[in-house]
Amino acid sequence: MTSLTLVAHALTPDLRGLVLGGAAAPDTSSVKAARELRINAAEVYSGPEPAAVQTAEALGLVATVDKALRDREYGDWSGRSLEELLATSPEPVAAWLDRPHTAPPGGESANDLITRIADWLGDLAQPEAERSTGVRDVAAVVHPAVVRAAILYVLEAPAESLRHVDVRPLSVVRFSEYDGRWSLLAGS
Repeated sequence: MTSLTLVAHALTPDLRGLVLGGAAAPDTSSVKAARELRINAAEVYSGPEPAAVQTAEALGLVATVDKALRDREYGDWSGRSLEELLATSPEPVAAWLDRPHTAPPGGESANDLITRIADWLGDLAQPEAERSTGVRDVAAVVHPAVVRAAILYVLEAPAESLRHVDVRPLSVVRFSEYDGRWSLLAGS
């Protein structure tokens, strides 16, 4: 059995400003709040974004950076705010927001993101032949979009549901896996 704790990285100016694909460092106050969280795991991963790496450090965790855990790829829209994009390209942005198979120019669709995270979860699952009697404890500090994608995959929810899952910075979501099947864990 695998126990997985996903932690959404600390708040950044880019998240606050709805900037797509931002790579800003986290806010000092959010990093301070991260230090209050208690996350224990034998295996720890993080997305490659500075906010994910610095949040893991603030949690006192030594994380292996895994590029598969990166934020959604926004292509030509990277570094631009949603407000700016809606003002300059309202039709393509509306299509991207409404249809999960639509990707930004040169970017990744919601379906692509969910598939990438599903593949990572599949790789993380322990084959029956390798199982021990104990629980494998894993944690990952990632962009909130990655947490949303993992939730949708585990619940087998349609990609259209992505915009209905609100994951705030420093949110903690737990999953369990047995025999290759993942479940969302409620409670502490």
